Amino acid sequence: MTYRYSRRYCGRLKAAVVDWAGTVVDYGCHAPVASFVAAFEGVGITVSVAEARAPMGQAKWNHIRAIADQPRVAAAWVARHGRAATDADVDAIYARFLPMQTAMVAEHAELIPGALEAIAAMRARGLKLGSTTGYPRVVMDVVVARAKAQGFVADCVISADDVPLGRPSPFPALKALAELGVYPVEAVVKIGDTVVDIEEGLNGGMWSVGLAISGNEVGLGLAEWQALPQAEQTARRRDAAARLAGAGAHYVIDTIADIVPVLDDIDQRLARGEKP
Repeated sequence: MTYRYSRRYCGRLKAAVVDWAGTVVDYGCHAPVASFVAAFEGVGITVSVAEARAPMGQAKWNHIRAIADQPRVAAAWVARHGRAATDADVDAIYARFLPMQTAMVAEHAELIPGALEAIAAMRARGLKLGSTTGYPRVVMDVVVARAKAQGFVADCVISADDVPLGRPSPFPALKALAELGVYPVEAVVKIGDTVVDIEEGLNGGMWSVGLAISGNEVGLGLAEWQALPQAEQTARRRDAAARLAGAGAHYVIDTIADIVPVLDDIDQRLARGEKP
């Protein structure tokens, strides 16, 4: 005899897993971009800001590999070096990138406006707070220290080198849940500013929230964003939101400061027995 059983979790959210750059620190996600551009320039390859941003959110070695594999960059590499870029070449670029990145994040670790208040609101709801990142541990040590000095401390920090496979796999977020002692996965919301952030949450069975304005998709600092004419803000917001929604985000908001109504809505959907 075949039995059909569908378990439904109807409780409230238990945890949030947040990204770092572009989500809680570094409005516009600038620190990685400058370092990627400079690292490639050091081996004679000019990379545009758009090309550097395209794979954002991945572990940084994989990010460099993805930049090198973009058709225009790959062709430029062959023209310069007479062959395609190898993994050994990526290793060399990564070795140049890492000290640049470690220095750069210290200059771009200011908390995003409203982040502290949003985190306080999450904690007031009883949520545990995990975090994941595409940065390696040596870089995150700098970011975590700078964030702590501004009042932000996550319950756990999962760096790119803490897992065998990074985003878009769910393993960083799932490792965070293991460290937090939180389950089921549908009681968790993943919050981030890149397509691979969204995919990380979806692949882990979590609610996924995309941030359209504060991170990589728009890629502007707060003052730059505020200086844009209203019509251009509207167009950029629409395009960024479309990319994140197209990746499967359950919700897209401007910044983490706008998260509370989303949490309320997810709690209501969970109470009705809905799953991500």
